[in-house]
Amino acid sequence: MSSARRQMLLTVIKLFDLTVMIAAFALATVPGLYESGLSFAEFFSIRIKVQNFIIFVGLLFVWHIIFASFGLYESRRLLPRQSDLLDTLKATSVCTLSVAAAALLFHIRMVDPAFLAVMWGASSMIAMSSRLLLRYFLDYVRTRGRNVRHALIIGTNPRAVEFARKLESSPELGYRVIGYADQEWAGMEDFRKSGNPPVCDLQGLAEFIRNTVIDEVVIGLPIRSFYSRASQIAVLCERQGIVLRFLPGIFNLNKARSTAEDFAGDPLLTLYTGPLDGWPVFIKRALDLATSAVLLLFLAPLFAITAVLIKWTSPGPVFFSQERLGLNKRRFRIWKFRTMVPDAEQRMKELESRNEVSGPVFKIKHDPRITAVGRLLRKTSIDELPQLFNVLKGDMSLVGPRPLPLRDCEGFDQDWHRRRFSIRPGITCLWQVNGRSSIPFEKWMELDMQYIDEWSLWLDLKILVGTIPAVLKGSGAA
Repeated sequence: MSSARRQMLLTVIKLFDLTVMIAAFALATVPGLYESGLSFAEFFSIRIKVQNFIIFVGLLFVWHIIFASFGLYESRRLLPRQSDLLDTLKATSVCTLSVAAAALLFHIRMVDPAFLAVMWGASSMIAMSSRLLLRYFLDYVRTRGRNVRHALIIGTNPRAVEFARKLESSPELGYRVIGYADQEWAGMEDFRKSGNPPVCDLQGLAEFIRNTVIDEVVIGLPIRSFYSRASQIAVLCERQGIVLRFLPGIFNLNKARSTAEDFAGDPLLTLYTGPLDGWPVFIKRALDLATSAVLLLFLAPLFAITAVLIKWTSPGPVFFSQERLGLNKRRFRIWKFRTMVPDAEQRMKELESRNEVSGPVFKIKHDPRITAVGRLLRKTSIDELPQLFNVLKGDMSLVGPRPLPLRDCEGFDQDWHRRRFSIRPGITCLWQVNGRSSIPFEKWMELDMQYIDEWSLWLDLKILVGTIPAVLKGSGAA
């Protein structure tokens, strides 16, 4: 696709997205009109205040920025359809939240929960459907030889060949591999037998690029061994305006994902395993704040009753506080209702031999230090509720790996165990809905890693919902 056509298509898509949001906003006003008894003619005859007009124009500007920030106007040729749909859903969700924020800030009375629900549903459905239809249309066009990009693969090693095969096996992506460029090496003879002789060697690459139709160059050379050569190829592509991609297997990492960023004009390749800061993380934190605040107000009577029972049945403080390790090993004090005798930590050494859990953690099913009321609090998980204050403060989240005592963390003998510190710890997590304290330590760690690798807001919701029956059953509590 030519640059002019691409810009025209992008402009149409941008205008369409704004039209979708405007239509969804208008559709959301219909229930309010129905309740007020106004006809559409009467509604459209209402004079619009200048302030409201300015607010709406501001929302249009914000909506455009939100859609752009999710990369919806960048080339998404190599991304799967699920990414298009998910990023579109994220954009419409944040746009709806922006309307809610504007309503709170400027006291817009017609924006209520029903309005937001209709707007979110309509905008998400239309925007996602249109993105899906556009994707199918582009796939159809590309499989018939239109909008095709010519790619040159630099390298003949297995990684480079495998990448080229993936491109060729997906005609809907619209790539045509025009050949490979490489110098002689031990595996070149086997490569030639595959029926793909190199189109040129690395010495003749510059001349080949100058005189051949090439849209993209993909560097599949081992960067550590060919850094100087790869740098020359990058400069060559930059000068001629050719898109350059490279397979970044520099560090032999298995779990880390990568993303490209720009900082003050310097390109950065970021490798990460847990979720990076972004809208999903922001929404998670916002939900943590809102939910913990509401729960603390709602549960205040239960807190008072629990405090009375603890003081009435056992000498000592109501709350138990202990230092734990949080996000990236930041230390914080966790709060719980006290369920043990006051000198429980001092008596721990004499009970070490009775530990019933593998690994560095310490658990005893019938711990003699637990009080009668404490056993009930643990079985019902009421003792964990003061951690809502930790969530409100920002030390913890509602969902995340459980924060462990310093003693347990010091017993980690595998570095991969410490990856649990890469995200904020939580009140509940996967292992708490899959057996709680009854599961072995290694399985516990594996579930924490699974949570980090598969994290999403939807997963958090499923864990929160799954925690309720686990707590009510009381199985595995200790």
